[in-house]
Amino acid sequence: MSLSELLKKDVIRKTDPDIEKAGNLLKISERDLKAADDNIKNENYDWALAIAYNAMLSAGSALMAKNGFRTASDAYHLAVVQYCAAVLPKEAAVLAHSFNRYRVRRHDAVYGEAESVGKDEAKNAIENANKFVETIKGKLG
Repeated sequence: MSLSELLKKDVIRKTDPDIEKAGNLLKISERDLKAADDNIKNENYDWALAIAYNAMLSAGSALMAKNGFRTASDAYHLAVVQYCAAVLPKEAAVLAHSFNRYRVRRHDAVYGEAESVGKDEAKNAIENANKFVETIKGKLG
């Protein structure tokens, strides 16, 4: 979905850019990346994936805040994913797709399928989250 479609469907709304909020959210994403690594070391793979996803969510929210957008729907997580997919460069499409996949996996692991995430999946989530956060940092300048 394009940015104009997200606005038209009231998934997101235009607001004033908030550089301070963007910076704070980016700090949260960096903290979460470290916490995800710590959970790998402690063999808490479900939480490692969930926290890696949260790092992506915070980074995506930072991008929205910096660009002057906010979510408008009850589906906050999905709205951030859709915004990122709409505005990130085509080279980042794989990362945007991963962001959405981890959104679903996090939900499953936290709310239904305890201990369903393996070590390799968790490590891949952290690796992709690191790439995603770096991509967002590049967009934030």
